Amino acid sequence: MSQNEARYTIRSLFVTALVAIVGTVLVLELSGSIKHSDNKDHVPVGDFKAIHITPGETFRMSPKASELHAVCENGYMAIAADTDPSFRGILVDYKNRGVRCYRPSPTAPAALPEPEQPAVPAREAGNE
Repeated sequence: MSQNEARYTIRSLFVTALVAIVGTVLVLELSGSIKHSDNKDHVPVGDFKAIHITPGETFRMSPKASELHAVCENGYMAIAADTDPSFRGILVDYKNRGVRCYRPSPTAPAALPEPEQPAVPAREAGNE
């Protein structure tokens, strides 16, 4: 080996890479190139998948229930958190199309069903 050959230690290469990454992120942050959204309306609630079940076929599912529940919202399936009912999102497919929670009749006009009315308790229904 010649005397003019530069020698670098592994530690110096790691430190150089770390400084380069941190410096890049700081420059992008200060220049405004990294966007941070405060709008929680477009944040995904979760990632879901469908399991195709055929008769007689077994599948494994966790015995613990998730902290989410589904409701029908204006004809589309909405997922809401059990801990915060105001945190709700519409279920969409990979092309951002809403998943319906009803099956439209092929002969009926294409209209959304009316929202369900809350049930009147029996003791109040008798007073009317």
